[in-house]
Amino acid sequence: MKHKKTILICSLITVLIIYIIFPYISLEKEEAAFQGNDNIIRFHVIANSDSKPDQELKLEVRDRILEEVGGEFDSSKNIDESRKIIEENLNKIKNIAEDQIKKEGKDYKVEVSLGNDNFPTKTYGDLTLPAGEYEALKVVIGEGKGKNWWCVMFPPLCFVDITHSVSSVDEEEFKEEINKQEKEDEEAKEVKVMEEEYLEEEIKEENEEETDTIIVEKEEEEEQEIVLKSKVAELFEKTKTQMAKMFVIE
Repeated sequence: MKHKKTILICSLITVLIIYIIFPYISLEKEEAAFQGNDNIIRFHVIANSDSKPDQELKLEVRDRILEEVGGEFDSSKNIDESRKIIEENLNKIKNIAEDQIKKEGKDYKVEVSLGNDNFPTKTYGDLTLPAGEYEALKVVIGEGKGKNWWCVMFPPLCFVDITHSVSSVDEEEFKEEINKQEKEDEEAKEVKVMEEEYLEEEIKEENEEETDTIIVEKEEEEEQEIVLKSKVAELFEKTKTQMAKMFVIE
């Protein structure tokens, strides 16, 4: 009886430990999997309100933007290029949104911005982005008090399937894109370091060559000065001898 009681107590303690520790383990795994916030640009379209017409308008604006601007990202090779494309197209994105809103018979204002913002944890299908600060392109329609639609603009997952947004993207595919970007960034840094080291070596060699040239020129000048002094002394001696001969009394 005592043995069974001991087993029961141990089992309860084990279950309690699992319930306490497991959430922290899961959170650590999640954070470890996505330690790449700097390599992500999100895209958010925020509706004027949660009314059905405003939510439908939000999706219409989304479709127009992705359709007309999406092709600009075909040549993008990294997050810096994607950021530059977004910055160069901010006015175009705003004009597209305003035009679509006007077509739907509304006169809502539109605010378009690219910057860092804090976001809560978001989960769509197999993909989860933990809470934290992310760079995001935000299109705010009207009062911006409605639910927002979002996706990942870089890596360019928005263009995989705009109907289902992020939910259509497998988490492994997402991680693969992030890891690929991080690897490319590391390679770019290594190349930059190598170029800087090569440039420093070139400058060092040029400076050494210039120093050697200066030393050689200085030595040549000193040799010429010695030769000149020697000739002057020789000429002086000859002149002195000739003068002495002229005044010799015979």
